[in-house]
Amino acid sequence: MRLDALFEDLESQFDALQDGDLYGEVADRIRAEVGKITVLDRLRGAVGTVVRVELTHAEPVHGTLSRVGKDCLLLEAERHEEWLIPVTALTAVHGLGPWAEPAEGAVAAKLGLAHLLRGIARDRSPVTLYCAAGSAHPVTGTIDRVGADFLEVAEHPLDAPRRRTEVYNSRLVPTQALTAVRRR
Repeated sequence: MRLDALFEDLESQFDALQDGDLYGEVADRIRAEVGKITVLDRLRGAVGTVVRVELTHAEPVHGTLSRVGKDCLLLEAERHEEWLIPVTALTAVHGLGPWAEPAEGAVAAKLGLAHLLRGIARDRSPVTLYCAAGSAHPVTGTIDRVGADFLEVAEHPLDAPRRRTEVYNSRLVPTQALTAVRRR
């Protein structure tokens, strides 16, 4: 009888060690998988969610996360505003939820800030540009051209169409200096 109790005790200790090893291995694997998740994966997991985005050189923006590109996100805010925000300008995002989602495919993975800026330039939509430190005020106008790492904007009042008589300046802005682009 004593040997039976000893074997049962040894078996229970062995089972406990195996369970501990299994839990430790599972926890290590979870940490390793979470370590592979990017900011963009987390943002893609929240598409369709109302979020609050804090930016480096602009006021926070509140709206529905509608799209995530390879290096930017698009928010739909109140008053029919769209905000195109480079990921590099983010300081925090609130309201994401627990999900993450990998890139959809080869084409979606290539659509980024420059591609979306070219679409805005093609539409000739008036925009407000928020730039990094050094620009005390946002820039308003129409994006004329988008290069590999810059954009050129014809500055004019938002309520005036882009006409030669309304344009008072042409500004080149490196895309790395962009904090956000707002379009109504």
